[in-house]
Amino acid sequence: MSRAKPRASERSITAGSDFLHLTITDAPPGGRADWLAGRLRQAIADGRVPVGGRLPATRVLAADLGVSRGVVTEAYQRLTEEGHVTGRGRAGTVVVAAPAAPATSAPAPAAAPAPDALFPPAPGSDIFDAVRAASATIDLTPGVPDLAAFPRADWLRAERVVLRDLAAADLGYGDPCGAAALRRAVAAWLARSRGIAVDPGEVIIVAGVSQALGLLAQALGIDRIAVEDPGSLGVRQHLNNWGIHTPPIAVDGAGLRVDELAASGVAAVMLTPAHQFPTGVVLDGDRRRQLLDWARSGGLIIEDDYDAEHRYDRPPVPALRGLLPEQVCYAGSVSKLLAPALRVGWLLVPPRHREAVVAAKRSADLGNAVLPQLVLAELMTSGALERQLRLLRRRHIRRRDAMIAALTRHLPGATVHGAAAGLHLTITLDNGLADTELAAATLARGVKVQPLSWHCQRPHRPGLVLGYAANTASDIEEGVATIASVLRQL
Repeated sequence: MSRAKPRASERSITAGSDFLHLTITDAPPGGRADWLAGRLRQAIADGRVPVGGRLPATRVLAADLGVSRGVVTEAYQRLTEEGHVTGRGRAGTVVVAAPAAPATSAPAPAAAPAPDALFPPAPGSDIFDAVRAASATIDLTPGVPDLAAFPRADWLRAERVVLRDLAAADLGYGDPCGAAALRRAVAAWLARSRGIAVDPGEVIIVAGVSQALGLLAQALGIDRIAVEDPGSLGVRQHLNNWGIHTPPIAVDGAGLRVDELAASGVAAVMLTPAHQFPTGVVLDGDRRRQLLDWARSGGLIIEDDYDAEHRYDRPPVPALRGLLPEQVCYAGSVSKLLAPALRVGWLLVPPRHREAVVAAKRSADLGNAVLPQLVLAELMTSGALERQLRLLRRRHIRRRDAMIAALTRHLPGATVHGAAAGLHLTITLDNGLADTELAAATLARGVKVQPLSWHCQRPHRPGLVLGYAANTASDIEEGVATIASVLRQL
């Protein structure tokens, strides 16, 4: 007696062996490529597809699953971008690296912390650590790049090149300002991507923007640096930890209110002009001219080039440093382009502050680890970093669009800000509910977000800051739907 052929929606495949068992009914509508990539990633992590093993041909797997070949091709491409598999011509798609294996059993969910424990009202409280420690099924906090897209294969290739050519002397104590190769690469990168003409000798390699701020706090000899409001709570806390007071300067639809800055009497200001955090506003032309005039009269600008590379619907905005190098300290990093864990960034300072900043850097750590610097220099000079940026832009656009669509469906009353660039959106709400209460209740349901009020020193419309770069379309949909459900209950 012959067995009836199963419908496409019921098919299960083994793809030539018994290591893959996939049922397409598990896949969310509209998210099949994400679903398939996740299932294959899990199979590699738990050893069902060992390193050196071969994945099914895209045509075969698509036919077995009853999906288009494009779905399978997209899933394979994502695994390739993550460095887990590689195409080897007639040998097919081969597994070259396994991700960390998932835990065999999930820990029991902890009881939801009380809202006051996670979102205390006291200004300046260290609340980030409490929220990071809280468990969440879906993390929509901003500032997290797509860590799964880290270019493992490119990094490994660059590391082999570096180790092959590395001289013994390169492993000794080097220049505290950084490896010469990376300083040259950064200078070239800034020239072609940010319009900044800088000599490599002026570049100081630092452990991210956070260290850049610490060095400036020590070297500038001032005790007040104005900051944007709304503006990053993390930056504000970091400066406060160095004894720097951070008076707020309002941000509106055109960016920083320079008239308010001039009236404040503060000698220095820190801002994110390319993509303001958290509102996403770009400092417009008139405000730029006003700010540069303020700096020419003796003010100092600290420019955090936050999210400058991640733009989608608008042309690049020139860096302030390229327009007035004598009055602008400029900080950038690869945290959002590659990974925060690399702890690699750069700092440019006016000549009058350079000696003090270099001395502070030497005292802090004698310089960054040299091997990651040289590998990053190889990625920059080989063109691999530009390819990574193009890849991330395509992926981020899809995820941003998924978040906007989800917000339109589930939170039609929310106003969306900052969609043209960056890795997050900010929404404001007009329901009168405290955003800390909404964020705490949402976290209790397994979705982590940041309340906008965290980043405000003065009263502001309630809202949420939502990161999308590190989440699949299906997770974004579920996360936004959960926020809407909580909002209705509250």
